[in-house]
Amino acid sequence: QVQLVESGGGLVRPGGSLRLSCAASGSGFSGYVMGWYRQAPGKQRELVATITSNGRTSYVDSVKGRFTISRDNAKNMVYLQMNSLKPEDTAVYYCNVDHRLATAWSWGQGTQVNVSS
Repeated sequence: QVQLVESGGGLVRPGGSLRLSCAASGSGFSGYVMGWYRQAPGKQRELVATITSNGRTSYVDSVKGRFTISRDNAKNMVYLQMNSLKPEDTAVYYCNVDHRLATAWSWGQGTQVNVSS
């Protein structure tokens, strides 16, 4: 069973940046389309960015042009560079496989991102 550990969240002012990291244990990581999800208080978890095994990326419109997803298959790592952060980006961020393509692995604890002045 793959374990996921997210890190890198924190408190940042609007317009600031953060880089999130996700470490995946276990084998087979490189073959999966990975994604970053977020869940704001009172809202459903949403998939905001995905990356294929060979690096093709996709984003929801609300983060396009501001967030960049990347991965290092050799290290079993996924990253999310978040720039020009807005208060509406405040959420707990998780990584996992793209649930539309594969059964999600066990969810990690997530990392909290707070964007506030």
